[in-house]
Amino acid sequence: MILDNLKIYQPYEGYKADDIYHIEIHEGRIVGIHKGRYSSSNDQVIDANGKTIMAGFNDSHMHLLRFGLLKKELDLTQVTSWKEMKEEVEKHYPEIEEEEWIFGKGFNDGQFTDIDHLLTAEDLDEINVNKYMYFMHQDGHECVISKKLLNKLEEEERFHKEPEDFKERDQNGSLTGRFKDTAVHYINHHLWERSLQEATEALETAMPHLLQYGITSVHTDDRSFIGSYKSLWKAYTEAEKRGNLPIQTHLHHYIFDRKDLESFIDSFDKRTGEGTDRVKVGAIKIFLDGTQRLLTAAMRQPYPAEPNSTGNLIYTQEQLNDMVALASQNGMQVAMHALGDRAVESALTALEQDEANTRTMRHRIIHAQTMGEDLLKRTSNVGAYIETQPSFLMGEWSEKDQWVPESLLSYSDAFHKMIHHGIPITLSSDAPIGSLDPITSVFAAVNRTNTDHVPKGGWMPQERLSKDQSFYGFGVTSAELEFQEKKKGKIQEGYVADFVLLNNHPETVKNHELLNLIVEETWIQGKRVFSR
Repeated sequence: MILDNLKIYQPYEGYKADDIYHIEIHEGRIVGIHKGRYSSSNDQVIDANGKTIMAGFNDSHMHLLRFGLLKKELDLTQVTSWKEMKEEVEKHYPEIEEEEWIFGKGFNDGQFTDIDHLLTAEDLDEINVNKYMYFMHQDGHECVISKKLLNKLEEEERFHKEPEDFKERDQNGSLTGRFKDTAVHYINHHLWERSLQEATEALETAMPHLLQYGITSVHTDDRSFIGSYKSLWKAYTEAEKRGNLPIQTHLHHYIFDRKDLESFIDSFDKRTGEGTDRVKVGAIKIFLDGTQRLLTAAMRQPYPAEPNSTGNLIYTQEQLNDMVALASQNGMQVAMHALGDRAVESALTALEQDEANTRTMRHRIIHAQTMGEDLLKRTSNVGAYIETQPSFLMGEWSEKDQWVPESLLSYSDAFHKMIHHGIPITLSSDAPIGSLDPITSVFAAVNRTNTDHVPKGGWMPQERLSKDQSFYGFGVTSAELEFQEKKKGKIQEGYVADFVLLNNHPETVKNHELLNLIVEETWIQGKRVFSR
């Protein structure tokens, strides 16, 4: 097949924005790139009408199953009041007395205008007093549950090992039904499990949304929403067998402790990078701290908004070192959620062990939203990757001075400093928390503003990335984490034909107008899977 009359955008490769090419595709791979129009006769010639071809987006950090479930289950992301939330629950569950579970995602009660407090189990009695109810906050780091579910939770012996700072208690010391961070993950994992059919259908529901944005590969952390890694694997491979999983997926395994890791190693025979054509084993996911919004990210200095708090580290250094070493010695890459600088420091100490084999395994740190000069140097020296989520900046920049000491604000989401220190970074969405659209993330990285171009000139503008740096982080660098940089992530002969056709060449689009870039078509393994 010949794809004719197109322009090429490949970061750092020097293709001119006004040059026209034609590309040969055979058996799912690019086999030829030629300057000029195709001149021979061939029935399999497709005219791209001057569109720009670029490698498909590879989102290195998201929650695909959760995204799909949000499209199928009760979506509360648009509610603005407690009254409206109750109405949406009643609409979604018209026969509420017949239901055992009431479940919803995406609420943000911090913005509710008709109550003067955050929701608790007591409030949920207004919906129903005798149901298991679970509602997840918009950012995925907080939830509120009903009294009935709270009673069930308190019977769970392992739950009492979760950090107390992640459990909200009232003035009498009783649990309120509101939880944070790893306590939320525990509830997801142990008390709410989807069936194989529900999970498979949710994944299939998500596909059109990814394809319209040109996403051709993802790395995803989903175990908390289905119970076990084996069940997760079955859901993804079932979608693949049904022909409904066009993208390539890398499934992370979220662990709570060493016992959890040992169980995976003993019971699952595949390791990082192994699997089927579309479903592969990703990394061992370890949460080291919480989130800045909840003041639970582990910081080396107190929070300006809460001078008596520096957040929480979930594991001792010895525990973390042990888990990272064990994973590495058993062929598993490690991905650590480390948002605060104290958590990043702990992650680096674990990665600096000889047993971690960090350069070979290409271990990664997720978020690293607050760094320091010493941490940047150590990250570079040890060879770790960092996964960034630039779209978060759009809604968080104005709150940073409440979360980060003034002396460290220039080290917050310090994307340019990371690259300057030789640290390989990816751009990613963390969907459904962040924006799924990769173009939005690129816009945020390049401009460091919200979509209204606020603040003027960008927040900490010295940390802006170039377009090449940003798009590279959605392609080649993500492929490196998969050990597939010689196979995917570029428009190059011999590479898999996963690509998008854009309405314009990125080099011709001004930085502040990047949101006008549109994915017109998405192709995977040489087949068109989306057309606008």
